[in-house]
Amino acid sequence: MTSSTTSRTRIAPHVQAFFTEHLCQQQRVRPHTIASCRDTFRLLLTLRQEPVGIAPAVLCVADLDAPLVLRFLDDLEYQRGNAVRSRTIRLSALRTFFRVVALRDPESVAMATRVRAIPLKRDDKQLVGSLTREEMEALLAAPHRSHWVGRRDPALRRTMSNSGARVSEMIMLRRRQVCFGASTFLHRHGKGRKERTVPLWPQTCRVLQAWLPEVGPQEDQLVFPNARGAPLSRHGVMSLLQQVVHKAAGT
Repeated sequence: MTSSTTSRTRIAPHVQAFFTEHLCQQQRVRPHTIASCRDTFRLLLTLRQEPVGIAPAVLCVADLDAPLVLRFLDDLEYQRGNAVRSRTIRLSALRTFFRVVALRDPESVAMATRVRAIPLKRDDKQLVGSLTREEMEALLAAPHRSHWVGRRDPALRRTMSNSGARVSEMIMLRRRQVCFGASTFLHRHGKGRKERTVPLWPQTCRVLQAWLPEVGPQEDQLVFPNARGAPLSRHGVMSLLQQVVHKAAGT
């Protein structure tokens, strides 16, 4: 095997197979995982294209070697200001991708092995903070607005507080997952394809029963859509929480 042989192997078919076959068909990962891998390649290919202007469609396997990946990781951490955890997520996606490349293209095994040998950087485990009962009640009781967003946001906050669900679970929550009756609960699809049922507090139940008629009766309807009926983004939820914190604090 020579470097010239490896350099003739285009990267585009491997990227397509990674997303359509490995992630979607074989691993059946969640949409937010696919989106994270997509962002990883978007950032990496942008970095690779900038110095010489090579279009991603004509890049070869040899163009994404270990030195480039290391430069990409340094750029994430020191230029873009990403946390070590974000760096680890990006590297994990690339290591998985190059494992697929090695299986599909034996001539690229040596280069793929060098990329997969890049170690994950250790991160300090920080203590997760929490709110007191009084602080949580202040957030849940923040002033409402007359617009429907002002009714959606308190329902979203209370459901998150009640269920302990991840943001990714909340923004994709469907009406069929909210079950009312003698036993009122939330059916969650969590990380690792784990399914859970979480009982809803009486107050959460009343808030959701008042809110759900505003989103429509369809079982597949999002419980907490944005103004256009599409899923909220993680950034959007964080912005909403920051706004209500400022209101509750009187700032």
